[in-house]
Amino acid sequence: MDIILLNTADQPIYQQIKMQMATQILSGALPQGKKLPSIRGLAKELKISVITTKRAYEELENEGFIDTVPGKGSFVSARDQTQLKNQHIKEIQAKLIEIIEEGKQYDMTLEQIIHLVKKIYTRGN
Repeated sequence: MDIILLNTADQPIYQQIKMQMATQILSGALPQGKKLPSIRGLAKELKISVITTKRAYEELENEGFIDTVPGKGSFVSARDQTQLKNQHIKEIQAKLIEIIEEGKQYDMTLEQIIHLVKKIYTRGN
């Protein structure tokens, strides 16, 4: 499992971990049933607080990406990944609606919003 943390990123460390793990799960890089590093083990590997890693794992579990078995560890969920992906697409859609509505409040046109989204998207790739 590859996780790259950037201290200069706008996202908190736990969110960087969560997003990278979720991406790896949805892409199949982390297959269903795969045992994940322990919370302490990952914290040690990444040289961060156990609390930070714990929060990332809790959010991944709450969102259905991983399952934690007491005394055994955390595993990539065996749930239908298509359903998870569709759920996240709906969440992204809701965020986009919120952004579009906010843009309208500032008299932004759809073209201006699309231009801004393209600019941000290409910056990240």
